[in-house]
Amino acid sequence: MIKKSLVWQLYPWFGLIIVFSVLFMGWYASGWIRDLYIQTTTSKIELNAKLAAQQIQPVIIQSPADIDSVVKQIASSSSNRITVMLPDGQVVADSDEDPVGMENHANRPEMQLALKGQVGTAIRYSSTLGKDLVYAAFPIRQDSNIIAVVRVATPLADIRSTLRGIFFHIALFGVIMMIVTVVLSYIVVRRISKPLARMEKAAKLLADGKFDTQIPVPATSELKALAHTLNAMSRNLSSRVDAITSQRNELEAVLSSMIEGVLVVDGEEKVVSINKAAADMFGIEADKAAGQVVQATIWNSELQQLIKSVLAEQKSMEREIVIYPGTKRYIVAHGTPLSRNDGVGAVIVLNDITRLKQLEDLRKDFVANVSHELKTPITSIKGFVETLKEGAVNDPETASRFLEIISRQANRLTAIIDDLLSLSKIEQEAENRQIILETINVADIVKNVIAACSPKAQEKNMTIRVWGGENTSAHINAQLLEQALINLVDNAIKYSDPGREIEIRFESMPDQVKIQVVDHGYGIASEHLDRIFERFYVADKARSRKLGGTGLGLAIVKHIVNAHGGKINLKSDLGKGSTFTITLPNSK
Repeated sequence: MIKKSLVWQLYPWFGLIIVFSVLFMGWYASGWIRDLYIQTTTSKIELNAKLAAQQIQPVIIQSPADIDSVVKQIASSSSNRITVMLPDGQVVADSDEDPVGMENHANRPEMQLALKGQVGTAIRYSSTLGKDLVYAAFPIRQDSNIIAVVRVATPLADIRSTLRGIFFHIALFGVIMMIVTVVLSYIVVRRISKPLARMEKAAKLLADGKFDTQIPVPATSELKALAHTLNAMSRNLSSRVDAITSQRNELEAVLSSMIEGVLVVDGEEKVVSINKAAADMFGIEADKAAGQVVQATIWNSELQQLIKSVLAEQKSMEREIVIYPGTKRYIVAHGTPLSRNDGVGAVIVLNDITRLKQLEDLRKDFVANVSHELKTPITSIKGFVETLKEGAVNDPETASRFLEIISRQANRLTAIIDDLLSLSKIEQEAENRQIILETINVADIVKNVIAACSPKAQEKNMTIRVWGGENTSAHINAQLLEQALINLVDNAIKYSDPGREIEIRFESMPDQVKIQVVDHGYGIASEHLDRIFERFYVADKARSRKLGGTGLGLAIVKHIVNAHGGKINLKSDLGKGSTFTITLPNSK
């Protein structure tokens, strides 16, 4: 079978399509232009008819005898023919002919449409002038009656003459375009056939194996070899690219979703890859770090030393490092050697243990504080019990005094345990969202607080004053908020001299309710303000122990406020007093 060249398979079809397209476009454009031109001419003479009717109306009403001379005068300034006819078809004026000798126009189509109140148009042969005309007729009214019809006409020959000129230019342009496109198409087809041979060679170089063909082999000699090559290349490259893409996407998804930082470096300590978590740890941009040496990107000597050691010794290592991208953070870095096609490398996995460190420190502090606070009363109780056992019990006065101390220390021990249990319960209920909140009047809570704290205040001759509206409400747990306010008022009584005044203020604002407990007592030094709400933290340990404080009261207050979604602030001046401000979300 004779194999046809690609040029001679495509070029004849291209030529036929181009010739047909140009002929069709020329035919379609000619018809469209002709219709558009006639439509435009018709619209123009319709407008002329309307304008002529406006000029002729007063003449035909006031002086009908002058109508013919007026029509000839109006038509003298244009190339259009103007005719005026009565409703019965009689011609009373004409710009080109004597109206007396003209036949009746009642049967003209444009005349009939105008008598119906419409603008009548028509294209037909004029027996009077002996040529084709385009007509437009417009009715002239007096009140609501049609008294005459004005008709404007223009020769169709003028339109055809104009259109012939347009059609000639379209045909000339079409022939030129046809010749140009046919030549260009031949050049394009020739240019397509030559690169295909080069594409065959390139495709063979891209394909690494020999496979059965799946692409249908065309009859063209140039594409036959290319089809075989593309079959092999598509199977081989597709499988490899899909596998590589899948592996890369999976790796990127895993790395980006990890909370651990991952850093990959090559044998020259250049960053090959770094995930978002690691970049965030060191405050750098992952895209900019790739390809840079570690020393120029991550300024942490401990991490740099770990990378050097892993690369040098080719074994896994682990080290705890500290970084300062803003706040102090503790990181456990685990380095593992990595075998690469271009040599060795290392993978560093970074685990942020800052939170664990903080929790461990809190646990140590808590255990130490609890041990100390529990050990003090227990040691005291044990000492006095041993003294009593050694004989002091036989002295009634001494025994009574010792037993009073033992009772006081036991009460202190009970208070510490009760506060610890209360604090644990509040934390657990807040974490599990078990605290029930209701819209309650704050004034009622304050009344209960005053009733509970008044006996202690009266013992020190102190007054508790209340400032606030009776209708102030908030979304709260009444029992917990009452406990928080009792703790604050009780502290104000303990740490104020006798005769002082304590104020409880509360007010409702657009988005929150504010409650304040104000005292004029000893106050708190500024260095203690940041830690005053911590468990067992006491600003004046001697005075607190003397007054029976546990060091947990303000911690309980803070946890209650947090459980309500609120905030607590403290302002205090040493020797002048303290103001505790609680803000809670408004029930509205």
